[in-house]
Amino acid sequence: MAWVFATRSHRSALLWLLVTYIAFFAVSQGAVIWVYIGEVFPTSVRSKGQGVGSASHWLMNTLIQLEFPVIVNYMSAATPFVFFSVMTVIQFLTVLFVYPETMGQSLEAFQRRLVGSDSKTSQGAAAS
Repeated sequence: MAWVFATRSHRSALLWLLVTYIAFFAVSQGAVIWVYIGEVFPTSVRSKGQGVGSASHWLMNTLIQLEFPVIVNYMSAATPFVFFSVMTVIQFLTVLFVYPETMGQSLEAFQRRLVGSDSKTSQGAAAS
């Protein structure tokens, strides 16, 4: 999309590029964030964590919506899409290499893995 805006060519493809982006986002990052927020916080603070996660998500959405027209006006229509592309690559790499996998784990097992109490429990059991 940034290329279409930057070169002012293939404008007829813009609608389909936007629809395709929205469709792929809806079944990937758009949905996963809400599931992950519910899984990543320990049971004792899950409701507060989900509240903070949800509030920060909506706050950032609001800031992006407010700044988008300003950036387009002062820079170019391509600039926000270049920024979004770079941020998507950074997010992909962060999720790939930093975020722990949650699939197939109970919330309690996942919490023990994050806190590191599995190793302490197994060491204590071995010493007994």
